[in-house]
Amino acid sequence: MSPPLYLNAVGIGASLGLGKQEVAPLLFAGSRETLRPGKEVRPGRAAVVGAIERPLPALPPAFSRFDSRNNRLLAALLSEIRADIEAAARRYGRDRIAIVLGTSTSGMAEGEAALAAYRETGRWPADFDYRQQEVGSAASFAARWLETEGPAYVVATACSSGAKTFASARRLIAAGLCDAAVVGGVDTLCRLTLAGFSALESVSAGRCNPFSANRDGITIGEGGAVFLMTREPSEIALLGIGETSDAHHISAPDPEGKGALDAMRAALADAGLSRDDIRYVNLHGTATPLNDIMESKAVCALFGETTPCSSTKAMTGHTLGAAGAIEAAFLWLTLHPRFNPGRRLPPHLWDGAADTALAPIRLATTDDRLPDAPRVAALSNSFGFGGSNCGLVLGRGW
Repeated sequence: MSPPLYLNAVGIGASLGLGKQEVAPLLFAGSRETLRPGKEVRPGRAAVVGAIERPLPALPPAFSRFDSRNNRLLAALLSEIRADIEAAARRYGRDRIAIVLGTSTSGMAEGEAALAAYRETGRWPADFDYRQQEVGSAASFAARWLETEGPAYVVATACSSGAKTFASARRLIAAGLCDAAVVGGVDTLCRLTLAGFSALESVSAGRCNPFSANRDGITIGEGGAVFLMTREPSEIALLGIGETSDAHHISAPDPEGKGALDAMRAALADAGLSRDDIRYVNLHGTATPLNDIMESKAVCALFGETTPCSSTKAMTGHTLGAAGAIEAAFLWLTLHPRFNPGRRLPPHLWDGAADTALAPIRLATTDDRLPDAPRVAALSNSFGFGGSNCGLVLGRGW
């Protein structure tokens, strides 16, 4: 059992909106109107995506080598918690703040645009810098943007990236290498992921439909969430983390869900909690045939048919390397009395067509509520290619 750390502040952005005040009401109401047709995955076929439609702030000229949609979104997320980070810097020193961020495509969209221009003109655009698309760009940019001097790096484990940053940063704090960490993930849309998942026949023809008999694949989205994590007590605690690796297949999960189940059990053990202490589970819930079968088996084996669960990807799309961070932020909002005074749960949005091939789990509705109790805990699942699994337990009242 590890002592809790605290998630003192969070900044969030997704297709639902930018900032906690915009995102929370739509999350608990169960809005999926921001999943709209918009991106071509191959000639003649457009896909539904969860895009952030609001213009993102431009970066100053001094940051031109970092300029990408990914880093512009990251700057917007950091602005929401900048005051908290500055207070931590005054308290601990800038060399005692680490940055650990997850992503999968980073600034790949800028590389795609530059390559298209090169093919057309024979020249690379003057404003293109190869470093814009490097997977480690987000951490390097954030460290310079925030003027921090502690460890700064990116975790890239596909769709578990944003969740695994919490584990990595916790180890830095435990080792005495820092006193605070900026953790989370950010990923923005690009043709590579849209075309790649389409080639794998994993992209839904419409909006994703998790845990339905009619599910036909993922809807891809963009977004991110960043947290300030310290030992200083605050409203929401990071209670437990569980990590496992299936090594079952390069892209398909272990069909029995053993690695997923072990990650959830490890997160509960790390938190010193039992399954009965968990009052809500945010499912990985991609709406692919294999993921939902595997996850239903794992969740049912641990929690049975009574613990309310939902896949919020039906509202945001699958944000890939940012998904674990965004869904941790959804737990944070769900547990926080200021942003969720009605104790509502994010509802599971689907067509209601039950799949008898799935293990029975309880899918949350708009009527479900957290208990009115001094202490409440919830869990979030994240599963990546290659069997990279991570479970996070957050709690209020610790």
